[in-house]
Amino acid sequence: MPYINLKLLGKLTKEQKATIVKEFSDTLERVARKPSEHTYIVIDEVERENWGKGGKLSSDMG
Repeated sequence: MPYINLKLLGKLTKEQKATIVKEFSDTLERVARKPSEHTYIVIDEVERENWGKGGKLSSDMG
């Protein structure tokens, strides 16, 4: 049972999320022979103020 947790800054459209879920599932099925019906994918959309890099919040980096 594959489990993928994708974290990214900002928001995606429903169509973008559907494409990501399909393509990640297809890749695992093709490469690792894991049936897509057993693959779980969670997409976490993180606000810029809740993500940091290099000692700074992403929201303060421009």
